[in-house]
Amino acid sequence: MQFLPWHPPLSGTALSCSCLTGRNFLTKVNANFGNSAVTSSIEEEVEKLQWSTIWGADTVMDLSTGHNIKETREWVMRNSPVPVGTVPIYEALERAGGDVSAITWELFKQVLIDQAEQGVDYFTIHAATLLRYIPLTANRVTGIVSRGGSIHAKLCLMDHRENFAYTHWDEILDICAQYDITLSIGDGLRPGCIADANDEAQFAELKTQGELTRRAWERNVQVMNEGPGHVPLNKIPENMANQLEWCSEAPFYTLGPLATDIAPAYDHITSAIGAATIGALGTALLCYVTPKEHLGLPNRDDVKAGVIAYKIAAHAADLAKGHAHAYAWDRELSKARFEFRWYDQFNLSLDPVTARLYHDSTLPQEPAKTAHFCSMCGPKFCSMNITQEIRAAAQAAQDLDQDLQAGMKQMSEEFKKKGAEIYL
Repeated sequence: MQFLPWHPPLSGTALSCSCLTGRNFLTKVNANFGNSAVTSSIEEEVEKLQWSTIWGADTVMDLSTGHNIKETREWVMRNSPVPVGTVPIYEALERAGGDVSAITWELFKQVLIDQAEQGVDYFTIHAATLLRYIPLTANRVTGIVSRGGSIHAKLCLMDHRENFAYTHWDEILDICAQYDITLSIGDGLRPGCIADANDEAQFAELKTQGELTRRAWERNVQVMNEGPGHVPLNKIPENMANQLEWCSEAPFYTLGPLATDIAPAYDHITSAIGAATIGALGTALLCYVTPKEHLGLPNRDDVKAGVIAYKIAAHAADLAKGHAHAYAWDRELSKARFEFRWYDQFNLSLDPVTARLYHDSTLPQEPAKTAHFCSMCGPKFCSMNITQEIRAAAQAAQDLDQDLQAGMKQMSEEFKKKGAEIYL
């Protein structure tokens, strides 16, 4: 297990909090947002942050790649009530003027220090994307789909040198130890489609993540391992098993995985299916996917859809792991539903606003909040109401039978008191 620390901004007044992650604890959800070179503003990204946390994100990542990366992150840091992560190579590329060849270890190191002093809680660094693994992606359908992984891969190939994040790992650990920053070791070679799942490149990188994890622990730096990606359901257990074995049971932090490639605009659903599956097997932190995945930059409403889908996946995983809190929540909502306590059913749901909106779209009147039916079945066909009527009738019959038995017993006692004689 580990804590994701939360560092309040120097001028902030928010209460300190942290996020406990580990496969034996409740499954956590991360929400990504951030601008691009094409669209968005600081105000929009802060709104996405607020929307993420309103709907239940446990951590967030600012993945801005456009203009004003530092300023955007500053406003995110000042407004976030949860731990904030970044991918520092993005800002390194911005400082290099968009020229990958201009990124050096010295530049990257300065970005790490600047972000650490700004209060960032965790870094994603693709230090396990090694030079010798890059050729293993040559025959992939979608190649390298990680932005950070592709940047490091290009740097490696340009000079035919090893990934500087790997060769300078100890220096990175020193920075993280000094500023109490958690490391999320990036999966730069994660599969970007079903056809590439569980290939040699992906698993070679995962083994190196394990090496880097143990080196981090030796220096008292907390670590997560990032995982795929696009993986069919039958191949998900192998991912979890390998991660536990090769990475010494460090917390696993997975993007999905997406269980199929055929549903652009619905990848929050395709990935939530995979997320629930791998969460049940022990993944500690699920990185959400929005409906805009592969299509464009998500807006506030896309963020909400992604968070809700992943809160469902996380909760389903917690039920599978036997968490008492998860079972209690389901039981209380089910009782409210059976007893037609509509307000309790709304308020116990993940999204009370939408639950009530759907109900009230056809039955908005206040008396409908105590009615023993909804607009789906109407007053005559509600199975739960019929069940209640059956139980009431059975209870009435049982009460009648008990009354008859009591009457017979009373008459028997009277008969005995009178001598138990029968006169003809």
